[in-house]
Amino acid sequence: MSLTHDCIRAFAAGVALSCAVYGTFAAAGQFRVARDETARVHVGIDNFTFTPSTVTVRAGTRVEWQNKDDIPHTVVDTTGSFRSQALDTEDKFTFAFDRPGTFDYFCSLHPHMTGKVVVTP
Repeated sequence: MSLTHDCIRAFAAGVALSCAVYGTFAAAGQFRVARDETARVHVGIDNFTFTPSTVTVRAGTRVEWQNKDDIPHTVVDTTGSFRSQALDTEDKFTFAFDRPGTFDYFCSLHPHMTGKVVVTP
C-alpha cells in the first residue's frame, strides 16, 4: 500500500469512529439542540388584558396566547415579526422566539392592550 492510501484509510476510520461516538452520546442525550422544542410559556387574554403582561423566556421557547375573552383579539408584534389572526374565545396562537431581544406586542383590534416578551440567550 502507498502512503496516500494509508492516510485515506486512517482518515476514513477516524470519521467512522467520530460518527459512532457522536451517535452513542446523542442517543444517550448527552448532546442537546440549542432550541428546546418543548419549552412553552402561556399568556392569557381576558378582560382586555394580556396576563402576564411581560414574560421573560430563553431563546427557543414558544409563547402561546389563548383568548379567554368573549370577543376576538389579536397578537401583533410592533416590528412585524409575528401576527396572529383574530382569535375567538378559546383560540390559541403560538410563536417560537429563536433570537434574543425585546418584543413589544399589542392587539390590533384594541390597541390599548399591550404586552412584552423578553428573550434571553
